[in-house]
Amino acid sequence: MRLPVPVGIASVALWLPEHQDTAENAVAERRVEARTARELGNPRLPVAGDVSPPEMAVLAAREALRGAGVPAAGVSLLLHAWMYYQGHDLWSPPHYIAHQLGAHAAVPIGIQQICNGGAAALELAAARLTAGDEERVEERQEEERQKNGRQEDGRQEDGPAPRYSLVTTADRFALPGFDRWRSDYGAAYGDAATAVLLRRPAAPGDLVLRALRTGAAPHLELMHRGADPFGRLPRENPTIDMRRTKRVYLREHGVEPFKKTNREMIRYVVTGALRDAGLAADDPRIRFAVLPRLARKTLDDAWIPVLGELLTAPAVDWGKETGHLGTGDLVAGLHEVVSRAALGPGEFGLLLNAGAGFTWSCAVIEAPAASG
Repeated sequence: MRLPVPVGIASVALWLPEHQDTAENAVAERRVEARTARELGNPRLPVAGDVSPPEMAVLAAREALRGAGVPAAGVSLLLHAWMYYQGHDLWSPPHYIAHQLGAHAAVPIGIQQICNGGAAALELAAARLTAGDEERVEERQEEERQKNGRQEDGRQEDGPAPRYSLVTTADRFALPGFDRWRSDYGAAYGDAATAVLLRRPAAPGDLVLRALRTGAAPHLELMHRGADPFGRLPRENPTIDMRRTKRVYLREHGVEPFKKTNREMIRYVVTGALRDAGLAADDPRIRFAVLPRLARKTLDDAWIPVLGELLTAPAVDWGKETGHLGTGDLVAGLHEVVSRAALGPGEFGLLLNAGAGFTWSCAVIEAPAASG
């Protein structure tokens, strides 16, 4: 997706719980095999305990809003993405998040695209911001300002008031429904929430989202369905076992078709995102490509070689200490870019992501050029 106007990244937040589960303990307690732990490459995983995913999302969102100095009443769109159970049935987590934040002028929308949900939400939020004015949202925001008796939308003295979209993600991978070490191949799962606040127009000093390209291979949905019949109610199988459903696919098709598709789709989203951003693959201003937070063996075998063929910039793995964060990998990578001040003026970074379905995404971000 080529963005017709720059979309500013006003603020980004990553909420991690204090408690951790170490691979050493998991191996000692026979909750994961020693060989599997080595291939995963995660020494520890964050564990949320009794904090629910929507509550985690609220904490991350409050940090993002506070970091940008933007009141919740100024948010016109709230997109929440999740992979696993959010705590209630037939209930809308994004509406809860908006309610708790006080984002009463926002339209809350849920995104369920498994692990690529955060990237999908970011793309939809950027598209919405660049699609034109939303008169009804502006009316709602004006009503909120009048009700509260003060200006609350971050309006600047000069120029139009910025419009804000908030993207949150949150997942908690708790037993007995989900085994963070052994429910899947190629990833160990950590609990976390993320939030990113986008604005149009971008403000001076904002990182800018330049492009976001997504591609999918729907025939691979079988890898997470296997031979299981369609259930009549949630969780008829008490513990999620993606290893089992993937074995069904592999017995029928082998591993090579998936590997081939994965390579092709990584190439598609990277080259497409670069083209949309107006960049050549060897542009020296591209500093790095941030990898999804998958197992080290998976990155070494399936991601790093492909990126090495496409880019002169290095692929970086910043997820070792957290593991896979469900829908939150891409935004967590963005948080690392900001917290590490990893981009200099006028430099670019790529953020990679993928999820069951299968879907792949690549975002291109740019640091503002030096003033003067």
